[in-house]
Amino acid sequence: MKIVGHPWIESEHFVTVDSMEKITKSPAGSILLVDDLGVSMELLHYCQKQGLPFAIRAGDIKTALFAHALNARYIITEPESAQAIQKLAQHYLFDAQILVEISDENEIETYAKMSLDGVIFPAAIE
Repeated sequence: MKIVGHPWIESEHFVTVDSMEKITKSPAGSILLVDDLGVSMELLHYCQKQGLPFAIRAGDIKTALFAHALNARYIITEPESAQAIQKLAQHYLFDAQILVEISDENEIETYAKMSLDGVIFPAAIE
């Protein structure tokens, strides 16, 4: 299980982007995070062409399937849909890892028991 953003573990840094300007100003090595798939297709296509790693927030199965089709590195999902999306990811062999955002480290065990790929703390997201 991947744990992102916990103070004990060095991990990747995610930067929320909603414009080309934010992409160009993002620190090198950041994972670009897109919150709204429908509004950000131009940005996602740019990331694909430039080979920039990105993540997509997916609150439902359909968005997670699109994130997979777009080659997202990570799919960040809500707790309510995490288990269903993880099942799809395993069935369809997603390359993307499924992360659920948590704020309390006591939640790690819960999601580990669900066989989720990982968790992400808000500290990892700018």
